[in-house]
Amino acid sequence: MKKPLLFKIPTSEKESFRVQLDDQAYFYDPLHFHPELQLTYIVEGTGTFFIGDHIQNFKAGDVILIGSNLTHVFRNEKAYYEEGSTLRAKAISVFFTETSFGEKFFSLPEAYLIKRLLQKSVRGLMFKKVARQKIASKMRVLYQKEGFDRMLYFLELLQEMARTEDIEFLSSIGYSRYLRESDSKKINDVFEFVLANFSKPIKLQEVADIANMSVTSFCRYFKLRTRKTFSLFLNEIRVGHACKLLKENQFNISEICYECGFNNISNFNRQFKAITDFTPTEYKKRYTNN
Repeated sequence: MKKPLLFKIPTSEKESFRVQLDDQAYFYDPLHFHPELQLTYIVEGTGTFFIGDHIQNFKAGDVILIGSNLTHVFRNEKAYYEEGSTLRAKAISVFFTETSFGEKFFSLPEAYLIKRLLQKSVRGLMFKKVARQKIASKMRVLYQKEGFDRMLYFLELLQEMARTEDIEFLSSIGYSRYLRESDSKKINDVFEFVLANFSKPIKLQEVADIANMSVTSFCRYFKLRTRKTFSLFLNEIRVGHACKLLKENQFNISEICYECGFNNISNFNRQFKAITDFTPTEYKKRYTNN
């Protein structure tokens, strides 16, 4: 398993910040961090992201701001890794620092709101509702611009982001951005194991062994690092995959139940309802009209 990486963002003397389009079979998937802030708009793709101590499914249209040195990864669903897959992972991302426009630029009185936004980003932010749609649209335009026009447009975008209240904090207040490497590696190894094996029965002893801990210590450790129990995390991954299969409408609910690692229909229905507020049948009707 790869260790969490201090990732080096490519830079150029011709740009003070980087706007990047990723279009590949799957997103870069080791747990990593970098000093640059990262604003990402998911153009295409589904999966699970891990930001700080927060774990959640992502989908096309999501817009997320990740603070400096905040550990994160966007991991696509296992179908993206299968041989012959035609699925694509696409995202537009902006990488910048608090000094991209000058040592004290964001300390100017006129940039007060943006400075506050950057301070909030240390927990990771997800933009919601109308704000998400506006930011996504402007990021498409930003990617097409160059030079000074790109810089001005990005500053306007930051100001608009700073003014919105349609945001959701991701990582907890008490989360430290500077985890020990051993801590990050344990979480990354468990994360990768679950994403690769959630469709099979997974015993706590298996994941505790991966973290080189007793079951009791692992349960306490996982809850402390992610703010949720391991069983809830596992069910969220399974239900997230079930949602994708229900939307595709190629399997019946019973088949999906077992494909996602649940051992009986009643438990599948119960967990699905608890996580999505819908039964599988309601969810399927909502998204497929069937």
